[in-house]
Amino acid sequence: MVAPRWRPTWEFRLGLLLVLLSVVIYTTKVYVLDDVEGTYDYIFNSLGFLPLNVLIVTLILNRLLAFRARRERLEKLNMVIGIFFSEAGTALLTWLSDHDPGLEAVRRDLVVRDDWLGEDFARVRERLAQRQYRVAVDRADLVPLKAFLVEKREFFLRLLENPTLLEHEEFTGVLRAVFHLTEELEHREDLAHIPGSDLAHLTGDADRVYGLLVSRWMDYMHYLKDNYPYLFSLAMRTNPFDRTASPVVGE
Repeated sequence: MVAPRWRPTWEFRLGLLLVLLSVVIYTTKVYVLDDVEGTYDYIFNSLGFLPLNVLIVTLILNRLLAFRARRERLEKLNMVIGIFFSEAGTALLTWLSDHDPGLEAVRRDLVVRDDWLGEDFARVRERLAQRQYRVAVDRADLVPLKAFLVEKREFFLRLLENPTLLEHEEFTGVLRAVFHLTEELEHREDLAHIPGSDLAHLTGDADRVYGLLVSRWMDYMHYLKDNYPYLFSLAMRTNPFDRTASPVVGE
């Protein structure tokens, strides 16, 4: 078997060019300007500063660049999450919460207010994490849910293909759960006559989506509260858990 031929990378070629350029400059200074002692002093001074230069570039600048890149990725990620809730997530949460028989016990926690602080979100998130999410549906309820999810199927697929979401495992888990429920419903032609065991299976899939969706929705609301007050205002006025919510701004 013939070994693959090694090809120098652009980094290697650039590094070699810079080294050769330094050799040419120092050689010129030695032989043209006849400044051997000054050249040696400069070389040793530069070598003495080299560890500090490495420290500044690798540890400080790289960290700053990595932090900036991470913040930019977070902005793009939350933009995608916002599109999800605008296009499908909020409507799906509304449907699920309308079929939650125990919603009244936690509705107060889900009505986010503009005076909430970080500790308020953390406290509510901790309480919601301990809750068992259940929806009560019959066969007829699944028909409009199926129609809605199948209509949004291509949208969910495009989101799953978005490379930005690969770094957010929790939200990717939401999309997988939603897409799984969509596939389960899509494969059943006649939901009106499924057996009770199958209804329980589909309800379990809906329960999974409900719990994951509530958690991510609360995270997104916290993000909007801290970064985009005008988007947060609209999100409060369209809160799927608030019976009095209205997009119209009152006097």
